[in-house]
Amino acid sequence: MAKLAFILKCISLIFFIDSVYGLKEGECEVCVGVLNKFAKTLDSSEKSSAPKIEAKFKEFCLGVRKAEERFCYYIGGLEESATKIVTEMSKPMSWGLPIEKICEKLKKKDEQVCDLRYEKTIDLKTVDLKKLKVRELKKILSDWDERCEGCLEKTDFIKRIEELKPKYSREEL
Repeated sequence: MAKLAFILKCISLIFFIDSVYGLKEGECEVCVGVLNKFAKTLDSSEKSSAPKIEAKFKEFCLGVRKAEERFCYYIGGLEESATKIVTEMSKPMSWGLPIEKICEKLKKKDEQVCDLRYEKTIDLKTVDLKKLKVRELKKILSDWDERCEGCLEKTDFIKRIEELKPKYSREEL
């Protein structure tokens, strides 16, 4: 009976430690997203070789942008990367470790890997522009490579977006 109680305490301790140190919902979204996308590009002959995974990852990183490019930079997938912890990703991946566990390992090496977030996209068909912040309105214009000359007030930005909306949000027939 004492052994059973000890075993149950050990199991509950393991679950507690995993819940404290494991990834929480939505945490490391870019890491998990990039590594899942990357894993799909590997063929069966590459999946079990860490050096092949590293080489393929560096090639993969050349075609990514924004937060995904930043992730590649953080772990050493780009030439200009300051750190080279890409082996912390490639070895566990070659062993078949789940992507979430690989991201946990990377987080322990470099906390900022899990701080990355994907940009939220704004659906212009349903959004109320008046409820957006000026920063978000400016981002919409920036994404369109447009400017708002002389805009000082929030209403100026909204007016400019409304003027340009037909040009950039074409509806399919």
